[in-house]
Amino acid sequence: MSNKANVNENQAAQQAVLSPAAQLKIPRRILSALMTSLFAGVVPRSGAPYIAIGRKDEIEALLSDLEKTAEGGSAMRFIIGRYGSGKSFLLQLMRGYALERGFITADADLSTERRLCGTNGSGLATYRELMRNLASKASPDGGALPQIMARWLSDVKTDVASSGLEPGSEAFSRAVRERIYTSVRSLESSVGGFDFARVAGMYFDACERGDDERKSACMRYLRGEFTTKTEAKSQLPGIGAIIDDDNWYDYIKLMARLVSAMGYRGLVVFIDECVNLYKISNRISRENNYEKLLTMFNDTLQGRAESLMIVMSGTPQFLEDRRRGLFSYEALRSRLSDGRFDTGEYKNMISPVIRLRRLSDNELLALILRVTSLHALYYGWEPRITEGDPERFLSKCLEVAGADVMITPREMIRDYISVLNILYQNPNADFASVVGTTVTLKPSSEDRESEDEINIDKSDILNERPRSNFSPEDIII
Repeated sequence: MSNKANVNENQAAQQAVLSPAAQLKIPRRILSALMTSLFAGVVPRSGAPYIAIGRKDEIEALLSDLEKTAEGGSAMRFIIGRYGSGKSFLLQLMRGYALERGFITADADLSTERRLCGTNGSGLATYRELMRNLASKASPDGGALPQIMARWLSDVKTDVASSGLEPGSEAFSRAVRERIYTSVRSLESSVGGFDFARVAGMYFDACERGDDERKSACMRYLRGEFTTKTEAKSQLPGIGAIIDDDNWYDYIKLMARLVSAMGYRGLVVFIDECVNLYKISNRISRENNYEKLLTMFNDTLQGRAESLMIVMSGTPQFLEDRRRGLFSYEALRSRLSDGRFDTGEYKNMISPVIRLRRLSDNELLALILRVTSLHALYYGWEPRITEGDPERFLSKCLEVAGADVMITPREMIRDYISVLNILYQNPNADFASVVGTTVTLKPSSEDRESEDEINIDKSDILNERPRSNFSPEDIII
């Protein structure tokens, strides 16, 4: 059923390139969230397939990792690209695909307050953000932990009832308890597994007794909200440890095993804005974060993190800077650097690092056409755009010095939507006069910041697959 729903959504999304706006069928709530995100220049959390253009090879590689994870394996990928190149969008797109395929997902953006490792709660803050954004197909917007636990108990009771036992009887309750404790007992051999399994068992007992206070305490523990052991022990007797900066990743692995035991296909963790690790000024603190990242990489690639997939994204500087990036940490550089013969001329989607190429001119044009249809549907109008106007807009964008290599979907969509907004609000304006004064493609403040910090390696530019001497006649629809 999930695959059918996913196929239907993608087919509807693909119609946006060639179909009139009136033929598009998009729920108003999703369309509103999508367009609001595009107006603000941020990545939409819903509706991503409707503007998904290109990235076929990258998506296929990540879908392959999902299947491996569903079989009890593990995987880890790094999505590397410039600001605005589509890293966050690809993460959200894959998040939607994972949910449709029966996975549990969790996502978080790193920041100065959220890191992989820290002594002031920054590591725990990342765990809490992941748990806050924990999502399932039934709860795609996050906060799904209570729903996941409730569904698990309901499924167990249904299975026990189907065996012939009478619900409400002593034998029925005993069989349900046995099934629950058998599932959680398998976690006890892992680091932190005893306390984790004990809390999961306490949650079941609290549900059976109708003890809402104990259920709430169990949820607080699993979300990492207890700050001291004393506080945790006062509400959950017998607990020996709490989730903290040092052990939070161990509990992510336990959560992956638990959701797999519940019948889900695995846990997929998306961590965005990893460039904030690169920006840590203190060398020791930065290297501690890289050490934690190395642990995650080794666990997933060596099969020590069952049913867990981790996808991280960052800029080329975050990866390649030998002074502050991942390549400054020799153990990571030796694992993530390209091979001698991997020059970027050929695609390589099996490597742990996926470098996002620049979208081709045809893909950029298709994106413009799709945004036009969505804008028309959202505002209920017919854009005053002739057949050749999108090509002329793209041509003007690529005329800017360096744009044939450095142009990104974010800045192009931002400028194009501003053109559509002006045309919508000014009936007397025409496309040619507006485009003649509004297409700027100025570098963002983030791009200027990254260029000040480090010079971009020439290999990065080669990987962008530049186009030169562009003309509208080059485009094939």
